[in-house]
Amino acid sequence: MVSDSEIKTTVSPFRMREGEIKVFDGKDGYVSMNQIIQKMNLGHINDIHFKILDLINKYEFLTSRQMYQILEFQKVEIKNQDKLNDKLDQLIRSKILTRYYFTSPEGSGIYRVYCMEKMGKYLLNSREIECKWQPSDNAKPVEMIKKKLAGNQLVIAYMRKVKAFSSFKLKPVIQAKTINKQFKPTASIELAFGDRKVNFVFEVIRRNEDWENKLVERMNLWTDFYNNFMPGDSDFMSLPQLVFICEDDRHMAETFKVLVTNNIKIPKINFYYTTDLNQNSDSLSKSLYDFVEENGKYKIRNLEAKVLS
Repeated sequence: MVSDSEIKTTVSPFRMREGEIKVFDGKDGYVSMNQIIQKMNLGHINDIHFKILDLINKYEFLTSRQMYQILEFQKVEIKNQDKLNDKLDQLIRSKILTRYYFTSPEGSGIYRVYCMEKMGKYLLNSREIECKWQPSDNAKPVEMIKKKLAGNQLVIAYMRKVKAFSSFKLKPVIQAKTINKQFKPTASIELAFGDRKVNFVFEVIRRNEDWENKLVERMNLWTDFYNNFMPGDSDFMSLPQLVFICEDDRHMAETFKVLVTNNIKIPKINFYYTTDLNQNSDSLSKSLYDFVEENGKYKIRNLEAKVLS
């Protein structure tokens, strides 16, 4: 498998494209549980397949590359990407998993997105693994799936490349007290070094329809959370650092402009920014950015965060 740093693309595979649609690439027809059990009895479906299922259950949507990176980090013996793809094909043919790809007037995407099927949920439940998947999850629009993929990519990058990485949560529940509303950002990550712990929370921003107004609405919830924060709120003992995951460098500037023009400030924290492709670097120590004012104009600044080394 090509390493992250060897990827030469200049545009994120998880960016929004005009006129993009999701295309089914799974298996039609019916497969019975008896057929699946027979495959398990013959050893054609084994513990490796269940590890793959468990990943899909946890991350909801994954590419095969993302799955391979997680399995490699977990030291699961999978040999190579081709072997993983063979096992994914077995799960697809048995209707345990399904997959999609994206296409637009620009052309079809270069990757497939894997997600759960009904039989996969039954198999996980048979091993007393909680699975909250429901058929409507696979009906999610392109925007939501790409947000999930971009967030998963960032979590995987921190997991593999940041020495201080301690733990993470996908879609942590955040409570906006005054508004009395719960919301879920993409992920939270805890870093630990010495006796100190630092928490980051991440919001994936995509250029979907009306994204600017949706960002303003979202920031009302974040402002409420931060302005009324007390240790222990939403399982954080100290204020988490908010980071926006944008599509590209220009999108970071566009996101910053939305915040400035709507006078959105949170005195207790700084806003940090990153992009999908920043996660491909061998080190993430220079993956964060902010904006500073110089001579009446705002300028983007690349930060060096040693905690992300």
